[in-house]
Amino acid sequence: MTARRELGRGERVLPGLWRLRLPLPFPGVPHCNAWAIASGSGIVLVDTGMHEPGSMTQLERALDQVNLRIEHVRLVACTHAHSDHWGQAAPICERSGAPFWMHPNHEHATRTAEDPELALAHRIEIARQSGVPPDALRRYAERAREIPSGIARVIEPDRPLVNGVAIETDLGTWTVHETPGHAPSHVCLFQRERRLLISGDHVLGRISLFYDYSWTPDPVGEFLRSLGVVDELDARLAVSGHGRPFVDVHGHIEGNRTLVAERLDAVAAATRAEPRTAAEISPMIRSEALDERNTPWVLQETLCYLQHLELTGRVRREPDGETDRWRSTSE
Repeated sequence: MTARRELGRGERVLPGLWRLRLPLPFPGVPHCNAWAIASGSGIVLVDTGMHEPGSMTQLERALDQVNLRIEHVRLVACTHAHSDHWGQAAPICERSGAPFWMHPNHEHATRTAEDPELALAHRIEIARQSGVPPDALRRYAERAREIPSGIARVIEPDRPLVNGVAIETDLGTWTVHETPGHAPSHVCLFQRERRLLISGDHVLGRISLFYDYSWTPDPVGEFLRSLGVVDELDARLAVSGHGRPFVDVHGHIEGNRTLVAERLDAVAAATRAEPRTAAEISPMIRSEALDERNTPWVLQETLCYLQHLELTGRVRREPDGETDRWRSTSE
C-alpha cells in the first residue's frame, strides 16, 4: 500500500516568521521546511523545497494558508544545495523577479544536476570500490535512473552566501555563518537580538547525520567544527530544514557530537579484528543491511567516518585489487 503524500502547509511561528511545510517523496523523510520572513512589502524566502510534478502548487498552497504569494518573494536564500532546499529556486525567482543567494561551493549539487549519468557513474564506482556486490550495483543504478533530480533548473547565485553577508528583514539583520559538513555549501542564518537560528540541515530537532562524500577532504571534521561555530552563537530557538522548531540548541549540538563520536568509535572497532570494506562496516554501525534504498546515504556516512579516521591516524586504507579495505592502526 502506497503511503499517502502530505500536502503543503503554512503556519506562523512568530510574528513575521512563517514555516512552509512542503511534501517530499522520500520514505522516512515526508517533508521539508522553507521559511518566510517578513521584509518590507514582501518576504525573504529561506529554502524552496524540492521540484517535482505539483511541487510549486504545494508551495503556493502553504503560502496561501499564511496569506502570502510567490509574488511577495523579494529574496531567495538557500541554506545549502541539496535538492529539497534549492530545487525550486529557478521558477520562484523567475515568477517573483527575486535574486537568488547561495554559498558558492555548490558543485556537489550543480554538477550532479547538469550531468546525472556522470554523477551516477561516479557514485557506482565509489560503491564498487567499497565492496558493494555487482548485482546490488545494477539494481541501484536501475532505481536511481528513475528518480528525478529534484532540481527545476540549475541557476547560479546572484550573490554568494558567505561569512560577513547580512540579510535585512523586519525581524532584524540575519548574519550568515558558513557551516560545511552536511554539505560543502551549507550555511546557517542567525538573528542575534532575538537569538533565532535558521539551521538548515546542520542541526535538526531529531538528530540525524548525513555528509556529502568525495567533495571535501574531511566532511566529518568540518561538521564538528561547524557545530562549534553554531554553539558559540548561543541561539535560543532554532528552525531547521525538517521537523518542528526547537529550543535547547546547545543540547542538540551536544547530542550530535556524542553520536558522531559513537559512530567513529564503532567504525574504528569494526576494523580491528580484520580489514573490512565500507560495505561490510556500514551494517555494523547502523544495524541495517545495505539495499537499493539506503545504500546512497549509509555508505556515504561510513566512508566519511573512515576518511576522518584515516586523517586522524586511527585507521589505514589497504587496497585489495579493485576494492578498498580498512584496518585499525591500534594493536
